[in-house]
Amino acid sequence: MKKSAGISVLLALLLITGSAFAGDPFIEDIMGNGVLITFSILINLAVMAFLIMAQWKLFVKAGEEGWIALIPIYNAVIMMKVAGKPGWWVVLLFIPFANLVVAILMNIGLARNFGRSDGFAIGLMFLPYIFLPVLGFGDSKYSPVLPTV
Repeated sequence: MKKSAGISVLLALLLITGSAFAGDPFIEDIMGNGVLITFSILINLAVMAFLIMAQWKLFVKAGEEGWIALIPIYNAVIMMKVAGKPGWWVVLLFIPFANLVVAILMNIGLARNFGRSDGFAIGLMFLPYIFLPVLGFGDSKYSPVLPTV
């Protein structure tokens, strides 16, 4: 039973990515009508909705309004505030290479303010689809840490 479930999952992944029947003209005709594109868009919308919900919960835990997660640049300003960084740092996110430094510092501040380690901040940086929902939906409490400058 477990073996067939694993094979089913593998086949589903191959079908989703389109690599299972690459080069097969019959499958290309079926998939050419937008079914794969529509499916991809729906998956992306579901993931985006899940991340918005996680950020909403994160903001509520931090004492901010949850709806701010829906406003594109303003949510970054509030995320900086929650991380204990100045809001004007959002401008630095538009500058190449400076944005990497700012994102790292923001994630470290965010992890520390929710009582997590710097290793968790690395997870926020490289796997935000996993670690941001852990902060939002998990049992982490927001307790701002004073900056050590």
